[in-house]
Amino acid sequence: MLKTFKTIIFLFLFSLVFSCSPDEKVNNDRDDDQIVNSSDNCPDTQNEDQLDSDNDGIGDLCDDDDDNDGVLDTDDNCPLIANPAQTDVDNDGKGDTCDNDDDDSDNDGIKDSEDNCPNIANPNQEDENNDGIGDACASTNKFVCENGIANGYPCNDYDLLLNIPLATFSASAGNDSWGWTDATNGKEYAIMGLNNGTAFIDITDTENPVYLGKLPTASVNSSWRDIKVYKDHAFIVSEASNHGMQVFDLTRLRNVSNTPATFTADTNFTEFGKAHNIVINETSGYAYIVGASGNSTYGGGPIFINIQDPKNPVSEGGFSEGGYSHDAQVITYNGPDTDYTGKEILIGSNENEVVIADITDKTTPTIISTISYSNVAYAHQGWFTEDLKYFILGDELDERDFGNNTRSIIFDFTDLDNPSHHFDYFGNTAAIDHNGYVKENIYYQANYTAGVRMIDVSNGDNKDFNEVGFFDTYPNNNNTAFNGVWNVYPYFPSGNIIISDIDNGFFVIKKSNP
Repeated sequence: MLKTFKTIIFLFLFSLVFSCSPDEKVNNDRDDDQIVNSSDNCPDTQNEDQLDSDNDGIGDLCDDDDDNDGVLDTDDNCPLIANPAQTDVDNDGKGDTCDNDDDDSDNDGIKDSEDNCPNIANPNQEDENNDGIGDACASTNKFVCENGIANGYPCNDYDLLLNIPLATFSASAGNDSWGWTDATNGKEYAIMGLNNGTAFIDITDTENPVYLGKLPTASVNSSWRDIKVYKDHAFIVSEASNHGMQVFDLTRLRNVSNTPATFTADTNFTEFGKAHNIVINETSGYAYIVGASGNSTYGGGPIFINIQDPKNPVSEGGFSEGGYSHDAQVITYNGPDTDYTGKEILIGSNENEVVIADITDKTTPTIISTISYSNVAYAHQGWFTEDLKYFILGDELDERDFGNNTRSIIFDFTDLDNPSHHFDYFGNTAAIDHNGYVKENIYYQANYTAGVRMIDVSNGDNKDFNEVGFFDTYPNNNNTAFNGVWNVYPYFPSGNIIISDIDNGFFVIKKSNP
């Protein structure tokens, strides 16, 4: 036993001595890449260029996660560029962060490299404002009328382009509105009446509107304010006591540096106090103040003001014979009754009747004729068709007093000396009608709680008017009440239509694309 143990010890010592022979060399470059192990970032795998993309001290050839995104290279769809979520929109096996091929992420048939909206389908590449961002993915104020709704507002064939709430204008109620197009550059501006002043908004680009500022009321607050435009000036009246007429040079809106500004009027015309409305005949350069009181001597009948020099208006009399006039239209006549061609004709909506007057000679205005109608409640406002054959009147109180649906009374004015009732058009709701204007063959009716109704009046000869569209800015209901739309202005060259809503502020709409 002792002999066997000694033999084992001898063999062990023999092998230990010879294994540590000074003649045997140590292998300092295990992978034979000419870089010693102590300096080699990948000592067991040849890595002659010592590539280390993520600078973690481990060469790429032996690094299991080159981009340090927590995904092993063997599983990583983008092993050299971090893509921890492994996003691969086009499912081609190559992660989006390192995929440079011509993907079509939204599958709309347009390569991402050429698509103005690469992540939302926009196959026709619509870009209404030409900013390089497709309409489908642009931040937008626009809401298309789809299935009878645009951003919660009932509609038919008209899209919502813009809505600005009353709070933006520091106001509690809206009223009248009008528009101005700057002839020097084509810019479009909206002018909106408020309970405490008048707001001016650049709506040339409804995606980037600019609230330019506000002209405060000339005296006290009032629910009633009315605006018209002539020679690049706005003329503003109100039912506010001692308000008179404010004149504001609209060219000042071209260069407003700090918005919204608080404006002052260029002129305050105070030869009357409060007034319900202002009418302007742009052909003659005269304004007609109606529904005036205070120091007016015409009993609410039209006051004639020469505004040919806008900042220096001159009063030239008035007309009391027809009584109080709530609203009116004044034109230089060129219609079917040739007896009055070239004459300045006033059509007054005078509470219980319509008055037709020749006011060409301001010193001797004369009534041509008057006409009333059945179930008269309050003859409020009216407008000619463009051929001047028919006059469309809105009675503001007949829906309330007689229980009928919205009624428009159409008169035949082909003979101004002998006007006649032609027919009544009834709308689809019991909402009250307010102001209405005609452009081409469409009558744009501000219909309070029922919004704006667009009525085709081209077939008046056959007593056939038809509603062809609407936009309801007061979606709560269509009740017979004084809420919702006060006024509509449809005369911008762009086709944009502005709406002033008593409760919900300022709107821009436009007819939907075919």
